[in-house]
Amino acid sequence: MNFKLLYQNKTMQLKIYNSLTGEKEIFKPILDGNVGMYVCGPTVYSNVHLGNVRTFLSFDFIYRSLTHLGYKVRYVRNITDAGHLTDDGDVNNDRFVKQTRLEKLEPMEIVQKYTVDFHKVLDMFNLLPPNIEPTATGHIVEQIELTQKLIEKGFAYESNGSVYFDVLEYNKRGLNYGELSKRNIEELFANTRDLDGQGEKKNPQDFALWKKASPAHIMRWNSPWGEGFPGWHLECTAMSTKYLGETFDIHGGGMDLKFPHHECEIAQGKACNGASPVNYWMHANMLTMNSQRMSKSTGNYILPMQLVSGENDFFEKAFHPTIVRFCFLQAHYRSVLDISNDAMIASEKGFTRLMEAVKILNSISSNDQKESNFNVEDWKSKAYDALTDDFNSPILIAHLFEAAKFIFALNDGKETISSKDLEDLKSTLNAFIFDVLGLQAIEENNNEKLDQTLQVLIELRNQARKSKNFELSDQIRDKLLAEGIELKDGRDGTTYVLN
Repeated sequence: MNFKLLYQNKTMQLKIYNSLTGEKEIFKPILDGNVGMYVCGPTVYSNVHLGNVRTFLSFDFIYRSLTHLGYKVRYVRNITDAGHLTDDGDVNNDRFVKQTRLEKLEPMEIVQKYTVDFHKVLDMFNLLPPNIEPTATGHIVEQIELTQKLIEKGFAYESNGSVYFDVLEYNKRGLNYGELSKRNIEELFANTRDLDGQGEKKNPQDFALWKKASPAHIMRWNSPWGEGFPGWHLECTAMSTKYLGETFDIHGGGMDLKFPHHECEIAQGKACNGASPVNYWMHANMLTMNSQRMSKSTGNYILPMQLVSGENDFFEKAFHPTIVRFCFLQAHYRSVLDISNDAMIASEKGFTRLMEAVKILNSISSNDQKESNFNVEDWKSKAYDALTDDFNSPILIAHLFEAAKFIFALNDGKETISSKDLEDLKSTLNAFIFDVLGLQAIEENNNEKLDQTLQVLIELRNQARKSKNFELSDQIRDKLLAEGIELKDGRDGTTYVLN
């Protein structure tokens, strides 16, 4: 869909909040009309959690929006399927090692199991797949090459079979480790100076590009420095630059990745190629539940499948995945999103009203040439203003409800609309709801509706029998039988059989 056509040749500019500068900036892609976007994917050692879903859903909305605005997007989202150690370097803290021991499975069985779970969950919430989904283990060669290049340029050093990025050397050359997270690295050096030179690292802030594998470490590869495995930060640099170039448009991820992960990616990219690797850094904020941080240790925790199935202690009922998606999109991606039972119930009611308006609108055919009090072109312009203002989904949704209010008035005969405006409203509203927001109409469960209806009729028949109105009781039974539904009275009450 052509961007200019959407605005009827009006000049409107997309603005994106850049975490690097802390400001909203007019988006200028490197290649006109094209966008390269990389989003940090999951580490597949366990089930994807709801906070992950919030992040990936946010960037799915951004991906859909960019595509809708007419950009050709190359969307890359990686899979981290190689183990990486925590800061203490203890192999027993490696997530993959822990999980293989716990489940008594091979590492790649763990990878396959939770990659399948990840895709299943994202499909459930109607996320579009990325154009490219590279894996860390599939790019070991590229990571070794990057490490060698950093050593040659003097930004990295080998120590006891491991290779580390030299943060102090990076800063000495006039570069700024900490520019994204706005951390004062000089203070960090001062506060930890007594530890400098201990162990393998020159400085405590240095991070691993390649780590020597201990005998207990299962996942290992040959390298010029011996058997080992890549550093977590290096994986994303290798994969993003391979598919999007040394400098690309957008890099996204959760707020928790800003430091150290994304900070290290910037340092690696600048050190390797002499240029900042990304023009626009975007970060989705965290998810809380009942105004508290989600955490397994506190018990304030729920998996996506548990929210959808209703098998949990936090929500009174199950919620359809598209209701969850709608709830998530009612908060801006940069805002903290809090979910609760009340929030989900409210989202369900709002979604139902919106879908009812769409159903009514799509059924209306009008040749009425009278102008309406509802200015469709003005409404459309405001909706696109929200979309192009750093992908403001809550404001966009508010405008959709404004249109829904008009549609109900139109249905009640209180408003009129011209054929031209009607078609414009139909196409725009449907595009926003289904293409941009990625919502789906919920199909009614006819079996469930039938059961509920029959239970009402059975209760009416029981009341008739109690009041000795046998004529009405028999009439209900006989009419149902004529429709192929046989009532059976037993000791435990009345049941029905479909014939």
